[in-house]
Amino acid sequence: MPPQGMIVGDNWLAIGAGAIAFYAVGFVIYGLVFSKLWMQLSGYTKEQLTPHTWKMAVSPIMPILTAIGLAVILKLARVDNLATGLLVTFQIWFFIVLSTRLYSFVYSPEKPGLLVMDTIHLLLGFMACGAIISAWP
Repeated sequence: MPPQGMIVGDNWLAIGAGAIAFYAVGFVIYGLVFSKLWMQLSGYTKEQLTPHTWKMAVSPIMPILTAIGLAVILKLARVDNLATGLLVTFQIWFFIVLSTRLYSFVYSPEKPGLLVMDTIHLLLGFMACGAIISAWP
């Protein structure tokens, strides 16, 4: 059990860096490398998405909450090295995140390509964030 007064861990800088890394992975995948593919697979046009651009202001909340959650779990699991941190983070991704993401695919008309893109994004984002948090001194 963490000592009294400790909410998520010893280092909020690690949590911040993990959140930034997670956000950066998404930016590279969806913003730089595969933005046209995402638009094609989703069936949206830029004009259709324009009224929803305000949602981007909310987007930093997701990696921040993810980093805090990973820090809590890694702390409770007493992870103190990179290898164990990556193993635990992968298990969280595989058994919780991937299985949850599959619900959207199975119960909607979503194209397989979107599932692949999101799965890769979440895997790389979780692993980058978990690596930073578990390896931070």
